[in-house]
Amino acid sequence: MFSWILCIVITLGLTGIITNFVIINANIPSGSMENTIMTGDKLIALRTAYWFSDPQRGDIIIFEYPDNEEEWFIKRVIALPGETVEVRDGKVYINNSDTPLNEPYIKEEPVEDFGPYTVPEDGYFVMGDNRNNSNDARDWNTHYVSGDEILGKAWFRYYPSFGWIK
Repeated sequence: MFSWILCIVITLGLTGIITNFVIINANIPSGSMENTIMTGDKLIALRTAYWFSDPQRGDIIIFEYPDNEEEWFIKRVIALPGETVEVRDGKVYINNSDTPLNEPYIKEEPVEDFGPYTVPEDGYFVMGDNRNNSNDARDWNTHYVSGDEILGKAWFRYYPSFGWIK
């Protein structure tokens, strides 16, 4: 009997450690990341992803919403610390480049222009893949996510289908 109790206590302890320090189990409540991540998808994000490296452009991150840190959001990193981001004619430009970002993942081009906006050091500019239906950095009071608000990197979808998140 004691061995069963010990097994259950160890299992619960390991589950608590894994879900508080290694992974995030997320349920996607909105269509802001369609068609990459759909409403109702369940996924796992790695809390450990940025222990030894910084977020890169194109990463999909889960973070504390800068205007209300009690809420968690999921978006794609578009601009990195110190970069200037601008949306012109539905295309995203970084550092006043003549060439827009190659974004094959977006559902449709945004209808509104934005910027230019310079991302502060230790900040990241994020947008949803469904640009015309996304509450993202373009609309917030604080137009960036700070590094300490990032909780993890989206990694694997397990419902309703299985697959790595690109």
